[in-house]
Amino acid sequence: MNKSNAVRLGNKAAIGVFALVIGSIGFGTPAYSAPADLELIQSYVGDWRGRGTLNAPGQESETVVCRLNIKRSSAEKINYSGRCTVAGGNVSMNGTMAYISANNRYEAIMTSNTAFTGVAIGRRSGKNVTFNLQAQDDDGRTSNVRAGFGLVGDNIKVDFEITRADGSKMVADIPFDRR
Repeated sequence: MNKSNAVRLGNKAAIGVFALVIGSIGFGTPAYSAPADLELIQSYVGDWRGRGTLNAPGQESETVVCRLNIKRSSAEKINYSGRCTVAGGNVSMNGTMAYISANNRYEAIMTSNTAFTGVAIGRRSGKNVTFNLQAQDDDGRTSNVRAGFGLVGDNIKVDFEITRADGSKMVADIPFDRR
């Protein structure tokens, strides 16, 4: 595999992890009551579009374009589907987010067309959510992921950082608008 293809595969894996994080918008912590958490998760229902940049060491910045559709399933649960494009590749994701009152938290389950499928849990502060999780790329290498979301009016600002096993970091900044 040449370096260009390896970079594209690495970026696709990174966007796969990003897709999981994007699909995890709306998680909460026990510091907020269930009604406020349920209200927050329902506030994400709608169609969203995002465009931003992905930066990786030794590479030029790449444009990332995403769309996300979130539908209400019940008062406690929403379903989502979306797609992100980067470096000529597409990543699609589908899943469910729910407020689990027994655990005082939100959980999201995702499937995607990448090697990564899983559950993510976040921490909330006001209308900002920060996630820390581990994921594996297509080669089985573990990466640490930190992602932050801020809800401002009808916009979501997403920033994330992936630290690979070799210590290199990929960083993305993607603002989303409600459509």
